[in-house]
Amino acid sequence: MANQQTDQQKIAAMGREITMEAITASQELYLSRHEKEPYQGVTVDRDIAYGPHERNRLDIFRPEQAPAAPLPVFIFVHGGGFVRGDKHTPGTPYNDNVPLWAMRNGMVGVNITYRLAPEFTCPSGAEDVAAAVAWVRSNIADYGGDRERIYLCGTSAGAVHVGDYVAFEGIGDPERDIRGALLLSCMFDPVTGVKNEMLLSYFGDDPTRYPSQSCLPGLIETKVPLFVTLGEYEPFDFENQALIFIQKYMEKHGRWPNFRRLSGQNHLTTTMHLNAVETELGREMLRFIAEH
Repeated sequence: MANQQTDQQKIAAMGREITMEAITASQELYLSRHEKEPYQGVTVDRDIAYGPHERNRLDIFRPEQAPAAPLPVFIFVHGGGFVRGDKHTPGTPYNDNVPLWAMRNGMVGVNITYRLAPEFTCPSGAEDVAAAVAWVRSNIADYGGDRERIYLCGTSAGAVHVGDYVAFEGIGDPERDIRGALLLSCMFDPVTGVKNEMLLSYFGDDPTRYPSQSCLPGLIETKVPLFVTLGEYEPFDFENQALIFIQKYMEKHGRWPNFRRLSGQNHLTTTMHLNAVETELGREMLRFIAEH
């Protein structure tokens, strides 16, 4: 308990803004508690192409010993403000730690990366997610996974891409292809989002296009089960986005969405702590997966 309290105190002291100092401090907070490569009891298949672009790559984390029956599949889509990020940063545990967490909890973990802005703009991220899901459905049986039990998770920009995949028509068939979507620290709506450099790089500077680029309406209507989170120490824009989602969802459905505000987490530590320490997020994601 003392260790957890110390972590929360350090996270609170970092503040809400996503700065290079906050990124470094968030990474270092859990560094010594993460698994080190080579991971024991794990087979990692890296840099498998799921599409034609050089960034259309994925990694698969599976038990060394073949399972007796196909396992659920957890696909993770990293963040990076639309303009940076990767599925793995060599020499660090990030973002390997997320599919490792999935594998340690009885699933096949899949980590994907995608094309970046400003060269590739909306809806390129959703198109890449759709291509990755299609690849997984066609091939994951060869890696011990169950194509009928796919759970799709994204954080920050990755959550936007997952949300767009679920919400936009004509890109994929999420109601058929996935069991649920987990949106961590999502920016749902470019109409109401802060028009910073990263948002403009992906959605462009023409505000008349923003309504059609918003995943908010489609997420309110979808039949795909959703799990939505927000860290306690998020930038205020992400808090506003979560409030807008909750309000629209309640107006439509008359009930609270499947939403969790994660105590003691910021925008970065939400996923960085996975597989290093046990917190509310891991328990709630496993509960969501078990229910769907």
